[in-house]
Parts: sequence; structure tokens; C-alpha cells
Amino acid sequence: MPDKIRIPERSEIPEAHRWDLSPLYAGDDEWERHCAELEKRMEGYAAYRGRLGESLALFKKALEFDLALSRELERLYTYAHLKSDEDKTNQRYMGLYGRAMNLYNRASELSSFMTPEIQALPEDRAKAYMDDPSMKDYRFMLEKILRYKPHTLSAEMEELLAMGGELAQAPSQFFGQLDNADLRFESIKDAEGREVELSHGNFISFLMSPSREVRRNAFEAYYRAYEAHRHSIATAFAYSVKKDRFYARARKFDSCRGSALFSDNVAEEVYDNLISAVRKNGAPLFKYLAFRRKALGLSDLHFYDTYVPIVTDVPFRMSYEEAVQTCVEALAPLGEDYTSTLRDGLLGGWVDRYENRGKRSGAYSSGCYDSPPYILMNYRDDTINSLYTLIHEAGHSMHSHYSAKAQPYHYHEYTIFVAEVASTFNEALLSRYLLEKYKGDARMRAYILNREIDDIRGTLFRQTMFAEFEKIAHELVEKNDPLTLETLLAVYRGLLEDYFGDSIVIDEALSLECLRIPHFYSAFYVYKYATGISAALALAEKVLAEGGPARERYLRFLSLGGTMFPIDELVEAGVDMRSPEPVTNAIRHFERLVDELIEAYGAIGKA
Repeated sequence: MPDKIRIPERSEIPEAHRWDLSPLYAGDDEWERHCAELEKRMEGYAAYRGRLGESLALFKKALEFDLALSRELERLYTYAHLKSDEDKTNQRYMGLYGRAMNLYNRASELSSFMTPEIQALPEDRAKAYMDDPSMKDYRFMLEKILRYKPHTLSAEMEELLAMGGELAQAPSQFFGQLDNADLRFESIKDAEGREVELSHGNFISFLMSPSREVRRNAFEAYYRAYEAHRHSIATAFAYSVKKDRFYARARKFDSCRGSALFSDNVAEEVYDNLISAVRKNGAPLFKYLAFRRKALGLSDLHFYDTYVPIVTDVPFRMSYEEAVQTCVEALAPLGEDYTSTLRDGLLGGWVDRYENRGKRSGAYSSGCYDSPPYILMNYRDDTINSLYTLIHEAGHSMHSHYSAKAQPYHYHEYTIFVAEVASTFNEALLSRYLLEKYKGDARMRAYILNREIDDIRGTLFRQTMFAEFEKIAHELVEKNDPLTLETLLAVYRGLLEDYFGDSIVIDEALSLECLRIPHFYSAFYVYKYATGISAALALAEKVLAEGGPARERYLRFLSLGGTMFPIDELVEAGVDMRSPEPVTNAIRHFERLVDELIEAYGAIGKA
């Protein structure tokens, strides 16, 4: 009888394979002392309340106090959130995370007077403050604050909204706990007949199995877990959307989407142009899926058939250490400083490498101004997805590294809009590297082309579909239509049919996918993956074609942090996302890859 494969406990993961959080705190005791200290320090806001217009000196002192405290709170929060994600069942660290959030929300309440007071400054005084040479480093920050003047309430109302911050996170917190800690999946048999406990971490690996029975069983078992909680999750999502509507109305925005896009100064037309461009150019996707069905020898194509490599007899195995070396070689066009820094970080203490029981699913890059740019992974050596995920998160982390190195604290953070460019850019260079490495091997070339195509399919086409789902869901709530489970499933099924046509069979369970996407709890987030890959493909081509000048523009882009609006930062790098052209060019790139795949696959048969 084959042995059952078990997910290890956190204590079973070697220390060398975990991230090193000592740059944040030596341990929990130091965190506790810092927490108590910050609790006392934040009372210092009272000294500035109602006084920001008295003098430039006092105004600047208040800004510096706020930024210094925010910086320390960020360090406190980062440690608690990283520790809690190591094992979502560890109540101690869930407690630390809760306390960090409470403290953060308390600071938001105490500092909530600052923005309305700045916006209430007489125009001549505000201009005098910003034009003073000593305020040069704060000018753009203040311009962004004043930009919000029509959407900022009185100090008392701002304080009231801040007090509700923790409650506003309830839908997301509920979903996160259910999805990561309480959701239980069945065990299924893998291709070798072993009983394997299904998890978020290994789900895609099962969908990549050459055995259709394994793929189907994994798909059905995975969605049975969500089926059991469908009403609860639908309710949580509905209240998340209602929360978005509340804050949009409170701040006098015309729509939830307008509110979400305002901070990045992204016009709603950019969002609509994305959806329109993808909807108008579905033919290359249908062509690819038809070829996939034929290549797999299937009479019909289900969703669980869309991840398995078309060339199934190219086994992929790559250790974590080999993956790091591959990333370094693929990113060589970015220069020695970039690659040596990345190598040291990935092999040092930046990364929490492997899955353990209770660990947060997926992957992310996270940290603060005073820490390394940490990466959470659930690395698996049997899927090329893990290699791409690692280089993706490395893009985020190196973006953070360069921004923190070049900018002061108040400008080091960049927006998600540009973050997804940096990560997807790395994936594009990896694909180019692998295709060159295996240019004489038609089988491996087909394998890599297949992977890149599937990546673009998942990032550009599917994320745009997700973005349209969010748009429709919020529009329904804005019209006071009930966002019921039945409505959500019907909307999502309609989008599946629109975006994929007759190219795949839409299994009933697939409609439940809309209930399992964590990013839906950060409204109007996912479209940035689609715009990001469009910009990234354009910039990667420029770096590979032009060399030095394009590389220097790109590295400068990584160093800009939050010193400009994201659309303007991308213009500096060499791509204008106000035009639909980058999206349509990305789809044309996708179509060329499909043609190359068909050609490479044909060459295999002739070999």
C-alpha cells in the first residue's frame, strides 16, 4: 500500500528554509516592549491637533512625528503579520497580529485630524508651506493630500471613519481564516496511487497531472470544499462590496471603482479600455484552446484540462537552489548589482520556502522600510509554476529594495499598479531565457512556450474577466440590487461563457471559482495584473532589444517609489498605459506565441 504524503508541521521545517525575521525583532519579547512603547508615543498626536496652521516649523514637526511613528508601526505590523502567516492556526501569533492591527487603527484614529487640517489650510498658507525650500521633500506628498480635499470629511467624521477601520476588515478576515485555517480538503489518489491530502499549495500540481482522472478528481474535491461553505462565503463577499459602497459614498465619490482608482490617478477609461480590448480580441485565446484540446487528444476541454502541459513527457524537477540560479541567469540583462543582490537575498534570509500545515497559501513579497523585502513561498520542485512564482515575487522584492534604497520613508512605497509590472517583467525575461536555452530542443521549447502562453492566458485574459466580475458586482450593489449567492454564480458563469466561448466545457462547479479569489476583498485590484503584464511585456522587449539605455530607464523606474503617479512612472520607463495599445500588443504577442507553439509541436512529430 503506497504511503500517504503528509504536509509537515511548522516545527518540522529546517530553520535554513525559513525567513530570518531578526532584522525586525530579536524575538517576541522585543516586539512586546516596542508595542508598549508605541502605545505611549502615539499619544503625542494631541500636541499637534488643531495647530497645523500656526507655523511652518510646527507643521513640519507634526509631519515628522507622524512619519516616524508610522515607520515604527509598520515594523511592528510586519513582524506580526509574517509570523501569523507561518501558521494560521497558531493563536499566539494571531493574537500579535490582532494587537498590531488594533494599534494601527488606534494611531489612525489619533492622527485622523491631520489630513482635514492640512486641507483646511488657507490656499495662500498651503502654497507658502509647499514652496518653502525646507519642504521640498514633502511637496508631492502634500499635493496628493490636497487632491483629496473634495473627498475628505470634517476631523470629527474622519475620526469616526477611522474608528470603523477594524470592523471594515471583517469580511476579509473571515474569508482569510476560513480559507487558510478552517477549510478542509479531501485526500485523493495521485498518478502513482498514493493518498495525498489536497491543499491550496498542491492543487495546481494536481491539475498539471498527465492523468485526466487525477485532474478531474482534484478539481471536484477542491470545489466540494467551497460548495460546503458557499452561502457563508457569498455573504462575506457581499458585505465586502457593501463596505466599499459605504466608503465611496461617505467620501463623495460617484462609484466604488472611481474611489478605488482615485489614489493612483488612473482614469476609469483605462479599466474600460482593458476590458474592451480583451473582449474584442478573444480569437487568439479560442485558437489556443482548440489546439490544446486537439494536442491532448480530447473530445472536449474542461477547466481542469487547461493546466496540464501539452507536452506531457517532459518531466520538470528543479530544487529551490537550482531555481535561484536560474532566476539569476535569466535576469542577467538587468546587471550585476541586481542579480548579486537578488542571489544573496534568496539564499539568505528573505524567503520562507516550503509549505507547512496552516501556512498561508500562495505567495507574496512583503516587508517594511527597515526590513529585507521578505518572500512567502510554498515552493514545490515538481512544477515550473514554482519557478515562475519565485521570479515573480523576486520582482516585487527587488522593486522594494531599489525604492527603499533611493527614497526616504515617505516615498519608498510604490503602488500595486506598477508593482505588477516589476514582477511580470521578471517572468517575461525568464521565458526569453528558457526559450533561448532550449532553442535546439523542440520538445522543451514547446513546453516553455506552452507555459508562457498559459501564464499570459491566466494573467491577461482571466484577470480581466475577474476585473469585469468585480465591476458588475459593485454596480449591482450601487443599484441596491441584492448580491445573493445565486446572482454571483449566474454573473460569473455568464462571464466564463463570454470569455471562453465554446472552447471549454463550463462545469457547474467552476462557477464557484468567484468565491475563492482572495483579491476580491481588495476591490479593483486584479485589473492591475492585466495592465501590469501588458506593460511588462513591452518593457522586457525594450530591455532585450536596446540593452543599456532601456535597462537604465527600467532600473530608474524601480527606484522611483511613490514620487510620481504610477501612469507617469511607466511613461518614464517607456510605456503609456493610457492607450489601449499595450494591451492589444500583448494579445498580438500571445498570438505569435501560439503560432510558435503549434510550429514547435509539429516539429516534435517530425523528429
